[in-house]
Amino acid sequence: MARVDPAVAAARNAVRAVLAPLGPDELVLVACSGGADSLALAASLAAEARRVGRSVRSRGYAVRAGAVVVDHGLQAGSAQVAARAAEQCRALGLDPVVVRDADWSSGAGGPEAAARDARYAALEAYAAEAGATRVLLGHTLDDQAEQVLLGLARGAGARSLAGMPRERGIFHRPFLGLRRAQTEAVCAASGLEFWTDPTNLLPPGDRTSPTRVQHGATDRSPGPFTPLRSQVRGRVLPVLEDTLGPGVVEALGRSADQLRDDADLLDALAAGLLDEARTDPAAQAAQGMGTPGGPTAGEGDPGLVLDAGVLERAHPALRRRALRLAALAIGCKPTDTTARHVDALDALVVSWSGQGPVHLPGGARGRRACGSLFLRAAPTGISDGGTGARPPSTTQE
Repeated sequence: MARVDPAVAAARNAVRAVLAPLGPDELVLVACSGGADSLALAASLAAEARRVGRSVRSRGYAVRAGAVVVDHGLQAGSAQVAARAAEQCRALGLDPVVVRDADWSSGAGGPEAAARDARYAALEAYAAEAGATRVLLGHTLDDQAEQVLLGLARGAGARSLAGMPRERGIFHRPFLGLRRAQTEAVCAASGLEFWTDPTNLLPPGDRTSPTRVQHGATDRSPGPFTPLRSQVRGRVLPVLEDTLGPGVVEALGRSADQLRDDADLLDALAAGLLDEARTDPAAQAAQGMGTPGGPTAGEGDPGLVLDAGVLERAHPALRRRALRLAALAIGCKPTDTTARHVDALDALVVSWSGQGPVHLPGGARGRRACGSLFLRAAPTGISDGGTGARPPSTTQE
């Protein structure tokens, strides 16, 4: 029997675990960009889709396996890259294989967030159209480590440090336990030529330090733009590996897994606190809060009203999480709702001294009156801030 490449075996085992709960003929899609990670995932899906549930006692059965290639049109030649990725997926035996354009320009929350939202919207739309039950994403352990470091730098809390979940809705990430080098090895063993997104690379000759020293002085003049995630990949992680020794990426991945379990439990408890703090909607209208997202105040559903006393008696960790959940419940984007916003809402609960309303992302507002905390979405639904747009710097989540 021919020996299976270790990287190929690891990749197929990871995909096999995701496919195991599926029934015959269910459709699974892979989001493929033509890069090493997603192309290795496509190859692994093509191999495993034919033998789900196979064992010494069973021949197994087949699920249908297809691919979606999303083209943001951000770089010259992106259409050709997308067409090549689709061609490779078809050659692997995947069917259906489609290319979908994604318009990031109307998104909010920054160009990278807009590109990510547009990508997921395109994937979800085609999955619904095709009747797919799962969409596989090619994020690896290296991506997870980068995500954790970015969350740590932002001071975003345990949920952000928990990184990317292995599954969320129809989306699954089988490769979160694999290194990027393994996906490249899968492509090599499978005879697949992968595309490297230039935004994932540091400029030629880039040093570890983002600043340059000239004649004894630090030169902070800007060089070629490099996305922050790529700088973490090319500068920060290598320094950590050199300083702390090998295994940093794996350690960050383990930390993310542990923090995700903790965050899930705390979020469940915070959701219970939020339910307990909710008050009678009739009391909301009596306080003059208008319809969330509506044109005027005092009409219809007044938004969300919480008993400040119930919140004040709760543990600070749960109260702050409940307040964040409350902000999300009225439409604030998770990526835009920061500790500063939560601190301001918390001050309305525990440090009330007659202060004015709290400004929340998306033009939402929070205020306190008569022992209750009132949260309402912006009447126009238009986010605060500038309206200019520019192309996203990366398509990596």
